[in-house]
Amino acid sequence: MRFHRRELLRAASLVFGSSFIVNRLGLAAQTATQPKISPPAAGSAVRDGIAGGAEIEKVTGIGGLFFRAHDPKGLAGWYQQHLGISLTPSSEGDPVWEQEAGPTSFTPFPETTKYFGDAQKVWMVNFRVRDLDKMAAQLRAAGIEIKVDPQSYPNIGRFARLHDPEGNPIELWQPAKPNPPR
Repeated sequence: MRFHRRELLRAASLVFGSSFIVNRLGLAAQTATQPKISPPAAGSAVRDGIAGGAEIEKVTGIGGLFFRAHDPKGLAGWYQQHLGISLTPSSEGDPVWEQEAGPTSFTPFPETTKYFGDAQKVWMVNFRVRDLDKMAAQLRAAGIEIKVDPQSYPNIGRFARLHDPEGNPIELWQPAKPNPPR
């Protein structure tokens, strides 16, 4: 089942307003005529947004997570009910899920990793939470199995694992609180 560009534009217009599509289409037309910039040479590092001495444009965050599901409507409801993630608005004025600012880890893993559990699962989402113990208690009260890592990792925080109803792995992360200044 292909995700059609029209569906993506429709979802974007509901989330960001119709001006989003006009701006994006106009921007796409402008960027198509701009010269391409060669990627950095193999082995050269890209650090702090600088590649080969020129500052690069960077993404500002994750704008969405799209994945296949056997029962998309049911699974979306599960995420909304148990994790508090608002669904993509279906009409103007519906709220969109707003994330709190915070760290985001983006890490490709080797194909052979066992970190996700089931070898058939090719992705895992990690959600930040304020209070891992409260979230774990809330999920357990709903009959959802969750495994909280007993280890607290200095400067990183605490983690827990669960699976959605379709077996997709989910990791919950309570970031470590910064040490108070001395």
